[in-house]
Amino acid sequence: MATTGDRVAQPALHAHPSNLNAALWMAGWLAAMVVLAVAGREATRELAVFQIMEMRSVIGLMLLYPLVRRSGGFMAMKTKRLAQHIGRNTVHYAAQFGWFVALTMIPLAQLVAIEFTMPMWTAVLAVAVLGERMGLWKSAAVLLGLVGVAIIVRPHTGAIAPGQLIALAAAVGFAVSVIMVKKLTRTESTVAIIFWMLVVQSVLGLLPALQVWRWPSAQAWPWVIVIAVCGTFSHFCMARAMVYADATVVVPMDFLRVPLTALAGWLFYAEGIDAFTLLGAGLILAGNLLNLKRAGASAPK
Repeated sequence: MATTGDRVAQPALHAHPSNLNAALWMAGWLAAMVVLAVAGREATRELAVFQIMEMRSVIGLMLLYPLVRRSGGFMAMKTKRLAQHIGRNTVHYAAQFGWFVALTMIPLAQLVAIEFTMPMWTAVLAVAVLGERMGLWKSAAVLLGLVGVAIIVRPHTGAIAPGQLIALAAAVGFAVSVIMVKKLTRTESTVAIIFWMLVVQSVLGLLPALQVWRWPSAQAWPWVIVIAVCGTFSHFCMARAMVYADATVVVPMDFLRVPLTALAGWLFYAEGIDAFTLLGAGLILAGNLLNLKRAGASAPK
């Protein structure tokens, strides 16, 4: 989290570029997303995806309130870009729904690996929409990451499972959402972005959730709480990372989620980790280090 209320409340464009700060915020994102994957799989054993997402948004609003108050209260959450918030969160809601559904259909590591087609879409959109530059070193970093993911997944010929297609569609949706967040950080505070995410998605999901509602058991409640905490503050971390670096710098850091999720799958679900996974993880790490080093060298002094 930011160290002062003023820093949280100020528009993102006041922050100085810093790859180190971006990496630290992305570390928080990575930890939260790995835990979210495990909690999501456990919660969907009992509850419908629409209900999980609605509870996550409503509980998330309560969790976010201290930061809202610290940032100036609800008056400080006013925005002139409500249409952009609604558009971004409609896309993100659909992508998140697809992600949770795919989570119930395919292995953890495979889900996250397919999701990592997202940087390819993000890089293209960042150039086309944000005007970012896709230089040789950024391209090489993304390529190394994608090769690492391909080695881990080792796609076979034959029919593609529905869960894989859903995961791929979610990846495209997440890429669009990332670009829209980057545009919002030019004028909106991080807390405001997360606040409107939770508000919009609470409204979008209310009726679908009521259609499938069942009261969670004592065993399901802890997983729902974990989903709400990780789902809320992971996006706070991502938004803060976007404040300090371009999308084409931030997103490749997220490649580390593939080996980390594979490790979680091995620990909790006895999903094996083989030499291909280790090799792919090494390429992913190399791509991240290359991207950070070259971006740092070219940053304004």
